[in-house]
Amino acid sequence: MNINFTLIAQAIAFAVLIWFTVKFVWPPLLTAIEARQKEIADGLAAAQEGKSALEVAAKKSETTLNEAKQKATEIIGQAEKRAAQIIDEAKGNAKAEGDRIIAGAKAEIDQEVNRAKEGLRAQVSTLAVAGAEKILRKEIDAKAHSEMLAKLAAEL
Repeated sequence: MNINFTLIAQAIAFAVLIWFTVKFVWPPLLTAIEARQKEIADGLAAAQEGKSALEVAAKKSETTLNEAKQKATEIIGQAEKRAAQIIDEAKGNAKAEGDRIIAGAKAEIDQEVNRAKEGLRAQVSTLAVAGAEKILRKEIDAKAHSEMLAKLAAEL
């Protein structure tokens, strides 16, 4: 065997192998590689979209949280104002009720004092008549002298 023939045969076999690889093996490999590259590119694009969507959602949730905190602060402020208003109203009502009770008690006391004065006047007039009767040693007719006794009781 000649070295040239072997070399030419190996070159022909190598060329057939290259042709066979380029014709039948290489296109499916390229198709698979391109499909994989497309999947990777789509995955990276989806990841980027997800990342930007996550940032937008984080900003939106932060904005919503700040709004909720602001509303909560406003509600608490309104509740505190309303509580102070209710306390002031209750104080005013209690003061008015206390004043009314005090006025009622004073009126009742005045009535009792007046009743006691009237009772004392009646007793004093009776005692005065009894004393005058004893002094004069004669009977005084209370019915006949009722006008005079009324004037006396009014003076006392």
